[in-house]
Amino acid sequence: MKKPVIAIPIGDPAGVGPEIVAKSIASDEVFQIAVCVIVGDRKILEKAIEITGENLKINEIKEPDEAVDEKGVLNLIDLDNVDMDTFAYGKVSGMCGKAAYEYIAKSIELANAGQVDAVATTPINKESLHAAEVPYIGHTEIFGALTHTEDPLTMFETNGMRVFFLTRHVSLRQMLDMIKKDRIIDYVKRCTKALERLGVKEGTMAIAGLNPHSGEHGLFGWEEVEEIMPAIEELKAEGYDVAGPIGADSVFHQAAQGKYSSVLSLYHDQGHIATKTLDFEKTIAITNGMPILRTSVDHGTAFDIAGKGIVSAVSMIEAIRLAAKYAPNFTGK
Repeated sequence: MKKPVIAIPIGDPAGVGPEIVAKSIASDEVFQIAVCVIVGDRKILEKAIEITGENLKINEIKEPDEAVDEKGVLNLIDLDNVDMDTFAYGKVSGMCGKAAYEYIAKSIELANAGQVDAVATTPINKESLHAAEVPYIGHTEIFGALTHTEDPLTMFETNGMRVFFLTRHVSLRQMLDMIKKDRIIDYVKRCTKALERLGVKEGTMAIAGLNPHSGEHGLFGWEEVEEIMPAIEELKAEGYDVAGPIGADSVFHQAAQGKYSSVLSLYHDQGHIATKTLDFEKTIAITNGMPILRTSVDHGTAFDIAGKGIVSAVSMIEAIRLAAKYAPNFTGK
């Protein structure tokens, strides 16, 4: 069976991205499931290989179809965009922010052209992007713009539990204003399509409650009564398999046990805390609703340990595994 081809941008060169890439490519698990095409800077990757002590040989290529499927070989598209005279680990840098953006943009270009089957991303630094005057705050916004996707969906998968987010990077106060019936209906429909694209076509989607005990019929808040329940009732009437609102103190446990195929978390930390408590290193972000598949580690650049060779590659390996798992559903799109 042919292995899927996964593009991997190395992230911010000053962070741990290059090290987790080196460790992942050297692992037996990644070799067994995918052919990886790394997009980065050769000089940075040579340092990462030296720092991690991995037995890897760099195979510099121009196109993904030149990649070799051989253990111990790191297939690299070298953008040669880091000046080692000014480079430093663990520092915010406009040069590194610009380089990180260029790695991502090249990876998306390859995916858009069908030259790779998916993209698995490594950490970037928002301050470095800002210093480089990159007009996007993070990965999701970059992928949205470069794939012409207006509002990509974020889904976390952790040990088989899938969590979507109705709201993400907004304050709690702003989030409350966004808990609206029409938004919930729209998101459930889009999330259902995204799951179908991943091959998940059966199972119930649970809608998490917002207030303690889902509001207790207005005793602790009216959002469930006025917005969430009406949305669920309308969705059920249209034939959608949804349940809720279910108290956030139990819905994630029930999903982890297999009762629900997915959960719609209403705000950022509600779902993040649940997934990362279940398994921090294997919480993987999957960006849905785009014409291409993207998975990602859900940790940062870890500037404090960058360049030391001590970072764990478990999350990166899991991101590549999920990219390989779902990539066949995006082939031939």
